[in-house]
Amino acid sequence: MMKMRYPLQTLLAIFLLLSPLAAQAADSKALGREIYHFDKSHTNIMWFVSHIGFSKSMGQFMDYEGQIILDHDNPDQSLVQITFKTASIMTGLPKFDAHLKSADFFDVEKYPTASFTSTKVTLGDAGRATVDGEFTLLGVTKPLTLTVRLNKRAMDIQKNRMRAGFSVKTTVKRSLWGMKNYLPFVGDDVTIRIEAEAMLAP
Repeated sequence: MMKMRYPLQTLLAIFLLLSPLAAQAADSKALGREIYHFDKSHTNIMWFVSHIGFSKSMGQFMDYEGQIILDHDNPDQSLVQITFKTASIMTGLPKFDAHLKSADFFDVEKYPTASFTSTKVTLGDAGRATVDGEFTLLGVTKPLTLTVRLNKRAMDIQKNRMRAGFSVKTTVKRSLWGMKNYLPFVGDDVTIRIEAEAMLAP
């Protein structure tokens, strides 16, 4: 049981990313649950998309919130929600950022956030797992699956708390969420990668 318990604890911690679950958190200790928090100093939410086949344009989302409530006794009842502010998109090119924020793409004034809410966690081998859930973008909600790899879990001696590191990957076909402008010159498949660290809450 221990081999199953700790990988799940850390694999799910990646999704600390975002969205308040404070109401459930109040009861977490009594129910044998743990709460992890995302370490923003050591996390990157990155996306990659083809530019006419010549290269992959890339950027990041810089503003996000959230946490996860992990149920050790009933892992399938663990609660995960991730949310990021679409206006925080950044490529390092101000004009490109402004275009991405416009109604041509993320339409950030009308849709200021996007979110992922998990519905199922399935453990694999060698520290890997899949997390199924619902992804909401531009007001459209559809299923999405994340693949997760646990990189390391160990005690952070400076903070005297457990720290875990993860690599997460998924692909979003943007047209399914209504983002169809500039197809096929700008690719339909958008790869999302997350490199993250998470800390067990005190």
